[in-house]
Order: sequence, then structure tokens, then C-alpha cells
Amino acid sequence: MKNIIEHLKAGIKKTREGFVKNIEALISGKRELDQGLLEELEEALLAADLGPRFSGKLLERLKSEGKENSPIHSAEQFKSILREMMVNILKSVEEPLRIEKVKLFTIMIVGVNGTGKTTTIAKLAHLFKKEGRETLLVAADTFRAAAIEQLELWSRKVNVPLIRQTIGADPAAVVFDALKASLASRKDVLIVDTAGRLHTKVNLMEELKKIKRIMARELPGAPHEIMLTIDATTGQNALQQARTFKEEIGVTGIVLTKLDGTAKGGNIVRIAEELKIPIRYIGVG
Repeated sequence: MKNIIEHLKAGIKKTREGFVKNIEALISGKRELDQGLLEELEEALLAADLGPRFSGKLLERLKSEGKENSPIHSAEQFKSILREMMVNILKSVEEPLRIEKVKLFTIMIVGVNGTGKTTTIAKLAHLFKKEGRETLLVAADTFRAAAIEQLELWSRKVNVPLIRQTIGADPAAVVFDALKASLASRKDVLIVDTAGRLHTKVNLMEELKKIKRIMARELPGAPHEIMLTIDATTGQNALQQARTFKEEIGVTGIVLTKLDGTAKGGNIVRIAEELKIPIRYIGVG
């Protein structure tokens, strides 16, 4: 898999072009860096979901590099400063998943509905298979038949086995059985698919905590990774999702999905800057 910076260059053409066009339109004609232009730039930054903290720092940087009322010489000058600041933030949390040398490396995939959890699981399973790791998938979303069917389809496509039970089964019990089966068959990696849930639903968050407790009880150190999928098209709500999941269950990594489907995408910078959660992968396509 490519690293974050490479993926940002290759996969977010729509994001770059939409934002850059707005900036170039504002700066064209060598406008003076007056209060009016600063406010317009701030609006463009906030519209890209970069958030007030980052936007404020960027505007202060612009003002500090030249006296107020001096011209911004070109859009390239602005983009150069923006690029430098964004790369510095993303580099600080760029940390691809590393499989530890343990008896069984366990991963919980969590997130709200429609963020690409199942597709992420399929991509991870395919990657691990290519690396020669014996992997097992677990369908712990027992509330929706479609969720199990989708995971079964991907399981067949990537040729990685799946453990499932009937609709309505206790998700923690499914995970318990999968842990036992994985250890007995000496699997290398266990990936648990959980039901999509709104970060505001307390009872559903408690279910995740129960699954986490069961895993820790049966296998000390588990789960080794709690990976949160964030839909890049979500906008500013993505920050609150990430914050809540981190506080409630201890998210250890983030996968940002569908980044090529938005002209914004700045929420990943905001999450990286404010929450410091490692960014495992960027999903495009």
C-alpha cells in the first residue's frame, strides 16, 4: 500500500482541484493581504473542513511572512505554505499498521454505518494474504443479514475464511467462538467486523466495550488494533465521531475512506492535528 502522502497525491484530484480553484480565484490579480481577503481565505479553508484551529494558524503564518497589506505574490506561494503545514501534520501521524509478533494479532473494525468497514476488511484480508499471513474474518454484525452476506461475498473473493452465526446472535459470543477457532487453527490475524453504529448511541458503544472485554479476557493484549473507518465525505462531523470512539473504546488507528469522492477532505488534517490518532490507511476508489 502507498503511504499517506503518496495516496493524497494520487487519489484526491477532486479534493485538490476544488479547493485550489477557490484559492486561486481569491488570490488572482495580486490582491492585497487585507482583512477582507483574510476573511475570504478563512471561509475557503473552513469550507474544505480544515477547521478553525488549522485555518487560524495558516492565516497567522501568512501575516507573519509579510507585513499586513502586502501582496500575496501568487497562488503558488499560498499553496506552498499550505502544503508544508498539512504535510507536517500528516507526517506526525503517518503510521501504517504493523502486525506484532504475537500468538494471534487481533483487529476490531469500528465506525458508523456506511463508512466502508466491510470494504476495508476485504482490503486488509487481501493484503495479509499476499504477505503470507493466515487470516480469519468474523461477522460480528449480527443485526443485519445484508452485512453478513456482504462479508461472505468478500470472504469468497479474497479467499479468506469467515466465521458467522445466525442473525440476532450475541456479537460477543461470535467473537468468542472465533478467537477459540483462530487459536486452535494457529491463525496469524483475526479481523472482527462490528455493526455500524452512531457514535451518539450509548447502548451500541457499550456492546463494543463488551466485545473488547471478551477479547482481552480470552487473549491477553487483545484487541491489538481498534481501527476506526471515517468517511471523508462526512465533513466536520468526522472529528466528533473520531473523538467519541477514541474516548469510549480507545481507537488506535484510523482509515479514511472515499477520499476521492469529495471536494473537501480537510477533516483528516483536523483529526490528525487535534486527536493525534495514527492514520493507518487512506482509501480511494
